[in-house]
Amino acid sequence: MGATCAQRLAESGYANVVLVDIVPGVPQGKALDILQSGPLLHSDSRVVGSNSYEETGGSDLVILTAGAPRRPGMSRDDLVLTNMEIVRGAVKEVMKYSPSPIIIAVTNPLDAMAYLALKISGLPRGQVVGMSGILDTARFRTFLARELGVSVEDVQAVVLGGHGDSMVPLPRLATAGGIPVTQLLPPDKLSRIVERTVKAGAEIVDLLKTSAYYAPAAAVLQMAEAILLDKKRLLPCSAYLDGEYGLEDVFLGMPVKLGREGIEQIVEFKLTPEEKTALERSAAQVRELVEVMVKRGGLPR
Repeated sequence: MGATCAQRLAESGYANVVLVDIVPGVPQGKALDILQSGPLLHSDSRVVGSNSYEETGGSDLVILTAGAPRRPGMSRDDLVLTNMEIVRGAVKEVMKYSPSPIIIAVTNPLDAMAYLALKISGLPRGQVVGMSGILDTARFRTFLARELGVSVEDVQAVVLGGHGDSMVPLPRLATAGGIPVTQLLPPDKLSRIVERTVKAGAEIVDLLKTSAYYAPAAAVLQMAEAILLDKKRLLPCSAYLDGEYGLEDVFLGMPVKLGREGIEQIVEFKLTPEEKTALERSAAQVRELVEVMVKRGGLPR
């Protein structure tokens, strides 16, 4: 996952990239391999690998991908305590050398790890953002486009909530060429697409025997571009809520304006009673993971 993110960023040509890994030689070798593709892809990005965070000093953007991957039969929730220790250590090291970065959390369970990164880093809430909604929405758009037989470019959609089984795809807001998909597909087909979207990560794990990384890396690239190029993109990302949608002290996927300062706005819109109930249920599941980190992992309130 980390190497694929680094590859996509380096190929963009507008960012220098540092890969960090605990295994000697691995980040250095991958960095050199990516660097040597520069002349072929018209990119002058500097790419280096290191076993120390010192090389990351002064970073504008930090992408946290470190953690144990999902295995068949393992939910994102199973990962929380193992990946808590990895992310906690990584964030502490990052903050030693980069006093005010924007952090994109990718490690699963994503919303809980974003919460952890915010608490450990002490950064303002807008500077910690989770990669979830973009990936979940891309999967939703993919399945809708294939069912409709149209280009994915013409399908727009949004997925709210936690990055897991409690996510909340919103079919009523999905469109194809501006036409609501609820007018183009019958309810039973939409229900099947929603169900596949919710289980899309597990579907890949069952086939690949590890977590997805191509689509997640593409999602990270979209976020990185919005931040580094100050594009003010309106994107679904995991954000810390402090009263928005009536929810507090929890990370959930929401439409946000993403720019140079990180999350510059959380966009609120009216939900149906059913959607609001589903979102509250999703928040409760994320809070359960946070409670595990507090009670068993020593995370301070």
